[in-house]
Amino acid sequence: MRRRVVIEAPQRVTDGAGGFAETWAAVATIWARVSARSGSERVRADRLASAVTHDITIRWRAGVLPTMRVRLGERVFEIIATVEDERRRVLTLECEERDL
Repeated sequence: MRRRVVIEAPQRVTDGAGGFAETWAAVATIWARVSARSGSERVRADRLASAVTHDITIRWRAGVLPTMRVRLGERVFEIIATVEDERRRVLTLECEERDL
């Protein structure tokens, strides 16, 4: 685990007009192992877009949910699923890299 990543959670902030805007707030800065798993292309918004999936492995911690995301510098990874080992030593986050 050699990469320093930030786990972020969505927050709703009122916009003053009865609605809200979604922002991201840092939950934790931790060490992780980031490894690419697969890549593919698909049509998104009527254009061809690439999708790269990664496994991000961290030490086990409670409260990491698929609604969160992981940031590695300028790169953003949306958490698709979380997989924990039987002894709760590590937590593997199955993620998809997103463009900002």
